[in-house]
Amino acid sequence: MESLLGIPVGLALSTAAGLRVFVPLLLTGLAARFGYLTLTPSMTWIGSDAALLAFATATVLEVSAYYVPWLDNVLDAVATPAAITAGVITTAAVTPELPPLVRWTLAIVAGGGAAGVVQVGTALLRLKSSTLTAGVGNPVVATAELVGSLVLSGLGLLAPLLAAAVVVLVLVVWTRRLARLVRERSRVTPVSG
Repeated sequence: MESLLGIPVGLALSTAAGLRVFVPLLLTGLAARFGYLTLTPSMTWIGSDAALLAFATATVLEVSAYYVPWLDNVLDAVATPAAITAGVITTAAVTPELPPLVRWTLAIVAGGGAAGVVQVGTALLRLKSSTLTAGVGNPVVATAELVGSLVLSGLGLLAPLLAAAVVVLVLVVWTRRLARLVRERSRVTPVSG
């Protein structure tokens, strides 16, 4: 059973990476450093001094940049592949008991997928906020994303099964909203033949 607890931890951290790329990496590194979390042997670098310093610096820069209305939309283009990568890394890092093939398959499909779905959803939400409020509402979106990433990362580390339930709920809601948005856009956009 203990070997399976890494799965909900990884899913929660990867979903949180879809909200803020570096927050879950920083918290994972800190949890490993303080002995609270066992990392996959090839991922112990996440808890190193250099990695923690890099993650802390990147977290401050990322959080700050999302409060600049024009820059936040530009960052979303870069953040999508970065979030997917962070989702893969965090899931692979916290599942040391799984065989490598299972770990990496889960990390790529579930970890990267969860981070990607959430990141795309938040990018579309920010774009909508930019359109409707001329960027004035974007700091509210940025704050909600930061709080969500912190809460989901913390929940994943402290209460993995509860975090897994929250992740499933978040992914279902985001997937439905994205599907609805795609359907609405396909009705509005004329098809050229």
